[in-house]
Amino acid sequence: MEQNTIDEGKTMAIISHLTFIGTIVAFFMNKDVKNTFASFYIRQMLGIIAIGIIISIVSGFVNLGLIGSLLGLIPLILWMISLIGAVQGKESKVPVLGDMFQDWFKGIG
Repeated sequence: MEQNTIDEGKTMAIISHLTFIGTIVAFFMNKDVKNTFASFYIRQMLGIIAIGIIISIVSGFVNLGLIGSLLGLIPLILWMISLIGAVQGKESKVPVLGDMFQDWFKGIG
């Protein structure tokens, strides 16, 4: 990916990491511009948010105790990995699930 594309999309990529609202804002900012770097991180964040929602729902129905708490850390860890990649200007897929996120949300961006 060209450095110019990364520089132009870096702000949107970082904004996408600022809660779900930040992801929505970045999505609409990127809608007209279509920056591939920003699109990459918007898809990563949508996947991380989806995983967080799924873990919350499952933990709400099934009392997992300590395991549920540890599972709740997964989205936080994935978010941190993704944010570091965005700040560094690298397309860093989150471990294990990154390719799936790019595939699941390929229509975005």
